[in-house]
Amino acid sequence: MIYSDNIRFKNGKLEFADKYGNKLSYANAVKKANVRVVNWLIDFKLFLIHLVSLHIPFWSIRKLVFLIAGVKIGKSSTVHMGCKFFEPVNVKIGEDTIIGDRVFLDGRGKVTIGSHVDIASEVMIYNSEHDINDPEFKALTQDVQINDYVFIGPRVIVLPGTKIGKGAIIAAGAVVTKDVKDFEMVGGVPAVKIGERKLKEPKYRLGRARLFQ
Repeated sequence: MIYSDNIRFKNGKLEFADKYGNKLSYANAVKKANVRVVNWLIDFKLFLIHLVSLHIPFWSIRKLVFLIAGVKIGKSSTVHMGCKFFEPVNVKIGEDTIIGDRVFLDGRGKVTIGSHVDIASEVMIYNSEHDINDPEFKALTQDVQINDYVFIGPRVIVLPGTKIGKGAIIAAGAVVTKDVKDFEMVGGVPAVKIGERKLKEPKYRLGRARLFQ
């Protein structure tokens, strides 16, 4: 009798298999079941976090939820509505930084964002990607670091393992696949250098959060 692709009742006993059809011992089956339950709990936690992020217009409330979830947020920083995560505990945000609406901060590896950083709407910052040459299509995880006074334009994608230097400017729609040097301006797919920022000693502050964003 077949209960599912992974569980069968044969010759008076239960048999277990993985997603490739390979037979599993009872101990391994229990281990995989425990992992599945833990993943369900993580997904439910993210559902609750994102529910608040998407629908609560008060930053003070969203900030409290993000802090409880493990996000490290510096003084006077703001995360606008709609921000999503895979794993909040690996996300660190410096002081006086603004994260725009509907930004995605992965967090399966470390995401370190400096101070006075301005990240525009719908930016996606990834820590993990699939190894397309791995027989099991496993994920590779690498940290991302964004230094102080960086500006990242709307709908930019930052890929795993990249470091964006101090004061760098990332043009709207760019895909960052490699490190960006201090005060470089980059754009395009993949992002390449298109200029140099003239301001070499930035000291500006981005200001406080707006009430309903």
